[in-house]
Amino acid sequence: MRTKQLSSREAREALREQGVPADDAADVIAEFEERGYLNDAALAEYLVTAGSQRKGQGRVAIGRTLQQRGIPRETADAALAELEDDDADRALEFARSKAASLARYDEDTAVRRLVGQLARRGYGGGVAMTAARTALRENTRSSGARGRVRFEDSD
Repeated sequence: MRTKQLSSREAREALREQGVPADDAADVIAEFEERGYLNDAALAEYLVTAGSQRKGQGRVAIGRTLQQRGIPRETADAALAELEDDDADRALEFARSKAASLARYDEDTAVRRLVGQLARRGYGGGVAMTAARTALRENTRSSGARGRVRFEDSD
């Protein structure tokens, strides 16, 4: 039994796998769309929100997910248009969450690994590089201040 929300294409493929004739499957899909059980636009909005907020993905990775799930291009474009154009902010947020775990590596290795992680989440090269360098620089500054005692004169 399936528990995830399906796109119309995924439902059509599932019915085909179950041996349902194409004409009957088309009728079922049409009925489910009419009743709201299948709604590619709502699924696309959900995938955009989940990809950007929960998974920290960039626009490219989210678009790829929509395509893989069979969301029609115009529906996917409409859902992506609702996404704020803040790939740089999302990339930096993700990079900050990973920077501390890369502290044991030299700077070049840490940058390379972090850029790779960002690229796999769909961030472009320039955005990924900027986010990685910024997060690692911030992490170096904050970790450098840890453990130091600061004395001040009290008059």
